[in-house]
Amino acid sequence: MHVGCPDPSPLRSPPFRGRGGKRVAAVMFQGTGSDVGKSLIVAGLARAFRGRGLAVRPFKPQNMSNNAAVTADGGEIGRAQALQARACGVAPSVHMNPVLLKPQSETGAQVVIQGKVRGNAKAAAWQSLKASFLPPALESFRTVGADADLVLVEGAGSPAEANLRAGDIANMGFAEAADLPVILIGDIDRGGVIASILGTVQLLDEGERRRLKGYVINKLRGDARLFDAGLAIITGRTNLPSLGVVPFFPPAGKLPAEDGFSLAPSRGEGAVGAIKIVVPLFSRIANFDDLDPLLDEPDVAVVKVPSGCARPGDADLVILPGSKATIADLAELRAEGWHIDIVAHLRRGGRVFGICGGYQMLGRRLEDPLGIEGAAGGAAGLGLLDVATEMTGDKALVEVQARHADSGTELRGYEMHIGRTQGPDRARPFARFADGRTDGAVSADGRVAGCYLHGIFANDAFRHSFLAALRDRHASGLSYEAEIEAVLDGLARHLGRHLDLDRILEIARAR
Repeated sequence: MHVGCPDPSPLRSPPFRGRGGKRVAAVMFQGTGSDVGKSLIVAGLARAFRGRGLAVRPFKPQNMSNNAAVTADGGEIGRAQALQARACGVAPSVHMNPVLLKPQSETGAQVVIQGKVRGNAKAAAWQSLKASFLPPALESFRTVGADADLVLVEGAGSPAEANLRAGDIANMGFAEAADLPVILIGDIDRGGVIASILGTVQLLDEGERRRLKGYVINKLRGDARLFDAGLAIITGRTNLPSLGVVPFFPPAGKLPAEDGFSLAPSRGEGAVGAIKIVVPLFSRIANFDDLDPLLDEPDVAVVKVPSGCARPGDADLVILPGSKATIADLAELRAEGWHIDIVAHLRRGGRVFGICGGYQMLGRRLEDPLGIEGAAGGAAGLGLLDVATEMTGDKALVEVQARHADSGTELRGYEMHIGRTQGPDRARPFARFADGRTDGAVSADGRVAGCYLHGIFANDAFRHSFLAALRDRHASGLSYEAEIEAVLDGLARHLGRHLDLDRILEIARAR
C-alpha cells in the first residue's frame, strides 16, 4: 500500500499569531538520542507553565510509537502527546502530533497523518516521502498555537543523525521551517553525556547550531556538584548555557511511557500472596500502558516475559496485550511455545484475558485478506474463544463508556483497532453499552475473556472487581487517575527547582 502525499508547499511557515493576537512563544526540545527524557520534560514544563497562568500546548511534528491515544475528534496521536495535553489541562488533538509512524515490522510502519491512517511505508520509502508531510505538520503547528500563549515542541530521536537529515520534519528540519529556538537534552544516566552533547553539536551545520540556545542534563543520580566540571567543559566547548541539571525523578515511572524502550520492568514478583499476572511481550506490542494501573497495585505482581524466556507456571492470570501486527506476533507466540504454556495454565485453573490484538489471538481464526497489518493471508488462532476475526479497512478510533457485563462496574476507555470479531462466544459479552451494543467475548467456563477496550484498568472500581475475581482481596485504595495528576504536579515542582524556567520562557518568547 502506498502513502498518499499532500501537495508540495513552501518549506517555511509564515509568522502566526496566537491567543490575543500575540506572536506565539515556542521552543523545541531535541535530544542527543531516544529515551533521554524529552517527553517527560515537556510534560513537566507544560504543567509548570500552566501553573503560571499560561495557556500551554504540546506539539510533536513526527513521532514513532505503537503506544497511541484516541482523540475526541476521532483520530489518534502518540500517547506522550496525550499525556502532555493532560499536563496542559486540555483535551488532546490530532494536531498535537500530526505525523505518527506505527511500526509493523523491522522495516515498515503504518503512517498516520493528522489522526488518520494514510497507508503503510517501508523505511527506505519513508525517507523520500517525509518531506512532503511538512506542510500538514506546519498547518497543525499553527492550529495548536492559535489559542496558546506557549507551545512546547518535542523532537524525535536525535538531530545528529546526519544521514537522515535530508527532508527532516522531526528535528532541525522542522525547527528551521517553523523558525524555532532549540534546547538540547542529554541523558547522564546512560553515560557519555559530555560526548553525546558535544558530538550532537559538532554534527549540526552552522545554521542549525545558531538555533541552539542552551542545554539540559537529565536523569542525574548522586551529587550534582560532582558534575560542575562537566558543565564547564560543555559550555566552554559549545558556548551554550546550561539551563539546569535534573536529578532522576522515580515517580515519573508511573506515567504512561511512549515506546517499548520505556517498558517498566516486572514488579512485585517477590510479594507474598500477590496476585501474579504474566504478560508475554510481543515484538509489536501496542498500547502497553494498559498495564500501568495493575503495576501500581501493591498486591499484584506483573511479570513481563520477553522473547526467549519461559512463562512462570504459578500465574493467576495471563494477559495477551495489544499488537500492531497481530498475526506476526501470534506466530512469535507459537514459536516461543507460549501457546502450550497458556493451555497448561488453563488446565491448572488459571485465567486468560486478551486486549485488542490479544483478544483476536484468542479466537479460532484471524484473516487479513487486504494485508493491512502485513502480508495478506490468515492464521489459526489459539482456539480459546469461539470467535473469528477478519481485518477490515475501517479503523475504530473512539472514546467509550460501557459497563462490565459481569460486575456491572463502569468502564471508560477507548477503541483503537482494525478488525471485526464474530462468533458464538460473543453471546457472552465482556462489556455492554447503554445503546444495547456489546463488546468482547467470554468462554463458557468464564476463564477466558477478551475485548477491544483499552484503558479499562484505570477505572478503580472495575480494576478491584477484576482482581478480586482472581483471588480474594481488599481494595487497595489506589486512585489511579488522581495518582497521575499528583505525579505531574510533582514533576512540575521538580523541574521548577532544577531548571531555569524564566530563561526557558525568555528563549521561547524571543523567537
